Amino acid sequence: MIIKQRKRIFLSPPHMSGCEQRYIKEAFESNYIAPLGPQVDAFEKEFAEKIGISHAVALCSGTAAIHIALCELGIEAGDEVLASTLTFIGSVSPVTFLGAKPVFIDADYKTWNMDPDLLAKEIKACAERGRLPKAVIPTDLYGQCADLDRILQICAPNKIPVIADAAEALGASYKGRGAGSGATAAVFSFNGNKIITTSGGGMLASENREFIAKARFLSQQARDEAPHYQHSQIGFNYRMSNILAAIGRGQLQVLDERVRIKRQIFAKYKAALQDIDGIEFMPEAPFGKSNRWLTVILISPEKFGADRETVRVALEAENIEARPVWKPMHLQSVFNPQITEITRINGCKKVQNTQNKKKQYPCRVIGGEVAEHLFNRGLCLPSGTAMTKEELYRVIEVIRGCRK
Repeated sequence: MIIKQRKRIFLSPPHMSGCEQRYIKEAFESNYIAPLGPQVDAFEKEFAEKIGISHAVALCSGTAAIHIALCELGIEAGDEVLASTLTFIGSVSPVTFLGAKPVFIDADYKTWNMDPDLLAKEIKACAERGRLPKAVIPTDLYGQCADLDRILQICAPNKIPVIADAAEALGASYKGRGAGSGATAAVFSFNGNKIITTSGGGMLASENREFIAKARFLSQQARDEAPHYQHSQIGFNYRMSNILAAIGRGQLQVLDERVRIKRQIFAKYKAALQDIDGIEFMPEAPFGKSNRWLTVILISPEKFGADRETVRVALEAENIEARPVWKPMHLQSVFNPQITEITRINGCKKVQNTQNKKKQYPCRVIGGEVAEHLFNRGLCLPSGTAMTKEELYRVIEVIRGCRK
């Protein structure tokens, strides 16, 4: 007897609006298929207007946007850049591209984002050593903005630029303004799992017109103005294609609706699970409105009766995708030369000491305990905006069934 497997529920799959086809058709009819073109120009303009930051350049990824921003800030080999430890590696890998060293700052429980108090402490220590960081990159985790004004206030006396990693926070707000607004530059992602997608792509935005103009120049192989191919410096092939920008224009039209649905999904999960002892939800900071890109829960096994991994495996057994919270950067073997693999489950550390011959980038971490706690107990639940009511309650039923 063949048992038919239930339809898979993905974590955050793409959700097309129906508007994309119009712009894609325009792109094909104009024969602008390669990078650049009128769709890219329009997408940049419409995106900047939507987020409330004056200038934007469309790129091939959010990682590329961070890389170019760091290049413009003059980051060089040996420099230090302070960054959130609780983040995706694309937020910090560009630091290593330039030979610089990331220094990881722990999260706080109020926001799950970079702890401003630890940031202030580290910058003070750096000043006393006579070696200030060249930039700070706070991540807006799972759609919630970091306390950007506080971070800017801490960095201002030493004129340290701030690159806001708002890749997960498009559509979120901070003190009434859009994510990333106020930073030296803000970075956004249109990866396939983001709240809106171009299948792959990113945006770099800033109030500084010259900063974005230089980024545009660098992203197009740094080609000088000349009838022939003339180059006075090294650039990158980082521009977004006209076709992807066309998709982005259609997606941008439904951003507000996507945020509304994401927050509605969170509310339904919370209503169904908040009465269970041992389950907590990612808090919403009082200074902003999260886009709730992913609904994230914390599981306390001593109260719930099962740990995060048990719940994740149970969901997977029902063909439901769920993922642990980002593994902190300071626990990644590429940033820790002492170990190849380190895992912490329910507070217990398990270390595998196997020789790692791959290139590593030793780092420092300020704090780390909060990020580790969130990683050990945090689980991201399916949050796709096309989820049906039946799919949502399928997830809830499995979670509730894991209680012991």
